[in-house]
Amino acid sequence: MGSATTPISGFGKPFTSNGFGNRMRKWADAAGLKNCSTHGLRKAAAARLAEKGCTEKEIMAITGHRTSKEATRYTRAASQKTLADSAMAKLSRTAQGEESGPTPRTAKFER
Repeated sequence: MGSATTPISGFGKPFTSNGFGNRMRKWADAAGLKNCSTHGLRKAAAARLAEKGCTEKEIMAITGHRTSKEATRYTRAASQKTLADSAMAKLSRTAQGEESGPTPRTAKFER
């Protein structure tokens, strides 16, 4: 099962870490992505997966992270972005008069 996600080199064996990085560099260059690195592409993939609602475990399964520490970073950032986008959309609707929102209550304080 694990072999389905293990990249195989042209020699029919799993890539080494350095070998995979070198091959990715060649593929990125061939695709015109001169400024992309393996790390940057992995990070971008993790961020996109998190923004699409993937769980930490799902992100780890795709990116190969072994602990949830890094995956948590992406899901936390995606959650913050999603919440901020939602809040700004609500604010925009309120400013345009589409949604009145809750009205503040006045409180009487007794001494």
